[in-house]
Amino acid sequence: MLTKSQTILSWVFQLAAAVIMGQTLFFKFTGAPEPIYIFTTLGAEPYGRWLAGISELVAVVLLLWPAMAGAGALLGMGVMSGALLAHLTTKLGIEVLGDGGLLFYLGVGVWVACAVIVLIRIHQLLGQANVLRQRFLPF
Repeated sequence: MLTKSQTILSWVFQLAAAVIMGQTLFFKFTGAPEPIYIFTTLGAEPYGRWLAGISELVAVVLLLWPAMAGAGALLGMGVMSGALLAHLTTKLGIEVLGDGGLLFYLGVGVWVACAVIVLIRIHQLLGQANVLRQRFLPF
C-alpha cells in the first residue's frame, strides 16, 4: 500500500509522462513531418511510427489507470529506451530538424519519470508479476 505522499508523487510523474507521450501521439498518428522524418531515417516508416504510437497510447492508458500505473511505466521506459537508443546510435542524432534536441530531452524526461514510478510502485509490480506467475506457471 502506498503512503499518501507516495501516491501524490507517483501521480505527478504519471501525469507528466502521460501528457508528454500523449501529445506526441497526435503527430505520430496524423503523419506530421517530424515523425515521418524520424522513422524514414530509421527505415521504419510507416510501420515503426504506428507501432511506436500504439505502444505509447497503451502506456498512457496504463499510466492513468492506478492499478496498472507500474506496468504503464515499464512500457513507457521500454518505448523511450528504444527512442533514446535510436537517437544515440543512428544517424538520427540528438537534434532532429533543428529542434535543439527537444524530442530527445522530452524522451529522457519521460524515461526518468517512468523510472521513478516503477520505484514507487515496485511492490504493485511484484504482486502483479506473482499473480501472473501463479496463473501461467503453476509448477
